[in-house]
Amino acid sequence: MSEDEKPREEKPAEKAEEKAKEKTEKKGKKARTGRKHEKTDTTKFYEVKGSEILRKKKPCPRCGPGTWLAEHKARFYCGRCGYTVFEKKEAKE
Repeated sequence: MSEDEKPREEKPAEKAEEKAKEKTEKKGKKARTGRKHEKTDTTKFYEVKGSEILRKKKPCPRCGPGTWLAEHKARFYCGRCGYTVFEKKEAKE
């Protein structure tokens, strides 16, 4: 290089513009992680016998009909109000 040609120095404003462009570039959609939620299958809650419709699960006594108690190993639980019923253990003879 000769003395007339000096390396070009960037101004602070130009550096800021370049950084702003880097940040605004689109990166694309993120991949979804975790399980996929499925719709509730309402056929599991009812059983049809003849002309009668029977409910398979117990309704919540606090919330009323329409809210079912979830069945776990040793308890029934209402996800809406938190009502819990524990199954009684059988006495060993």
